[in-house]
Amino acid sequence: MEVIVYSSTGCPKCLEVKEQLEQWGISYEERNVSENAAYFKELQERRIFGTPATFIDGRPVLGFQPKRLQDRLGLSDDQIEAAKKSDPQQQQESSSESSSTADSLFETIDSDLLGKEYDFVIIGAGPAGSTAALYASRARLNTLLIDRSPQTGTLAITHKIANYPGVLGELTGLELVERMQKQAKSFGTTLVQSQVLSVNFTDEQKEIKLPEGVVKAKAVFIAVGARAAGRKLPGEEEYTGRGVSYCSTCDAAFYEGREVVVIGDDEEAVQEAGALAKFSKQVHLLVPSGKLRGGASLEEVEQLSNIKVYPRYRIKEIIGDDHVSGVKVTTAERTEEKWDVDGVFLYLSGMKPGTDFLGEQVKRDTEGYVSVNETLETSVPGVYAGGDARKTQVKQAVLAAADGCVAALEAEKFIHGRKTVRPQYS
Repeated sequence: MEVIVYSSTGCPKCLEVKEQLEQWGISYEERNVSENAAYFKELQERRIFGTPATFIDGRPVLGFQPKRLQDRLGLSDDQIEAAKKSDPQQQQESSSESSSTADSLFETIDSDLLGKEYDFVIIGAGPAGSTAALYASRARLNTLLIDRSPQTGTLAITHKIANYPGVLGELTGLELVERMQKQAKSFGTTLVQSQVLSVNFTDEQKEIKLPEGVVKAKAVFIAVGARAAGRKLPGEEEYTGRGVSYCSTCDAAFYEGREVVVIGDDEEAVQEAGALAKFSKQVHLLVPSGKLRGGASLEEVEQLSNIKVYPRYRIKEIIGDDHVSGVKVTTAERTEEKWDVDGVFLYLSGMKPGTDFLGEQVKRDTEGYVSVNETLETSVPGVYAGGDARKTQVKQAVLAAADGCVAALEAEKFIHGRKTVRPQYS
């Protein structure tokens, strides 16, 4: 039996697939698409647009799906149990190794952590939060960084980053964000993994409620990020990573010379269509409402020969086999058409910030984005917000990191009662 695992550097699910196969005693060939462009091309030619992808005698299993792997390998439940019992040492090592870098970076919350007031508490360990932690700790603020799931933020699940300033070559989003977290910890930040249930900013001393108890702070930075939201289209979930995507920055390279659909009625959809046009042979931009919301304009994309705009067109269903092969579209005249395409980029509901836990404690807009001034301060003095928690025209890791820097310097000024920020030059 031939087993080939297509992986990428820094991919936690890839690690889980490999460890599962090793625990079952299955030999496999690994092909790392981050290190070898030929392997990246192989996946692209198979119309698979994400890792891990495990091929068992030529048939793919995408993502980490133990039950499907077991079925494709022809392993019975008795064989699985026997494999677990045959080498308890291997099982223990596998369990230990599967603990990611995040597990060693992020501490368990105990009474000592809950029993003190921090200068600065940061909610969210993505590029905004991690950068804020770095700057705050260097400013000698007693800093706590909280994240409920450090490896699943928008940056962490990005397949490839090649445009972060100062970082030559390519790396995964997870690798980049872990570097930021390590750097923050090296300067003294305490990192913990927990979920923020609610906050209380009514007093001078801010309170952040966790399942384990309450954390207190003099200043707070909200850097929770945002994720795609909204009702799923038929076929969307099934083909995510196999032709369905939400980010051209992450996945455009997979669609070089191919035909894609972009659907949305805001500036983000237009910008993504323009970005994809640099790679794809043809981009079909569907605008379901017939007109763009906000200040978005089609002027730039209409000048590109490989973009065609379809007002009042909607996707009825995403179809395919092992990957996206087409879409069923409802036209402006309410007729149905089937288009053969290789990829679908969805911006139907935009990005929804994960700010529900804030309640009415700070001012937010109708979409949930936190309202801030030019120094990123919210409606509450000493409480800041940045990254994808606030509304920006462009969502990029470097912009989120810049927000983290501004918030930390402003928080340091607030805590010490200074009139101006104190820059860090060394």
